[in-house]
Amino acid sequence: MAGLFGSAVFEDQVLGPLKRSGGVWRGKVELGGRPDVPLLVFGSLREPGTSALDAAREIARSFEDWQPAIEAALFDHYSPYAESGTDVPVIATPGEVWGHVSLESAAIVKMGGQVTTELVYAAAWDEEHRLGARFQAGQLVELCGSV
Repeated sequence: MAGLFGSAVFEDQVLGPLKRSGGVWRGKVELGGRPDVPLLVFGSLREPGTSALDAAREIARSFEDWQPAIEAALFDHYSPYAESGTDVPVIATPGEVWGHVSLESAAIVKMGGQVTTELVYAAAWDEEHRLGARFQAGQLVELCGSV
């Protein structure tokens, strides 16, 4: 914990330091070979939630396994844009989405009372929104198109 007017810091053995700021705990997580993906975790003023920490630690272990579900959802999101005839990249198969999206952040939040992991992507075909791949209990529950 920090001093009287400083931000609280929580040291996690797996995630490293998490700093309380803006009502959430913030840190970094390594995903897809990127060591600095911003991570947001829910919790109390004193410390991150136990279930939130468990979910945050699970992201790196599950990230590769989640990729097929994420790419299929991203491709489904892309399809109406491709059909509209607007200026979008040509993506013929779900696996090709990765060349046109970038992972921006990961967050552990509560949705509908359940701990939810959200991976936030920017997509070349939808510059106005960020897309959130949301997982509960290790399963993709939705790709939210307006994060």
